[in-house]
Amino acid sequence: MVIKVIGMGCENCDKLYENVMEAVKETGSDAVVEKVGDLMEIVKLGVMAAPSLMIDGKLVIAGRTAKTSEIVRLLKK
Repeated sequence: MVIKVIGMGCENCDKLYENVMEAVKETGSDAVVEKVGDLMEIVKLGVMAAPSLMIDGKLVIAGRTAKTSEIVRLLKK
């Protein structure tokens, strides 16, 4: 599983990254977590709102900071 936290480094983007890392830890997942902050890469991914979250290439959260519990549910799907 590849998880991408997308955003240019704002406070909300950093919080989403922290929540993702906590969710990965809680679930015991062996997911690879990437932080995407390069504007050109964000455009290539087709993301228009930050912070956003992609799991295996699918945009699952856009324009908000998800709580750890919500991310845990997404990882368990």
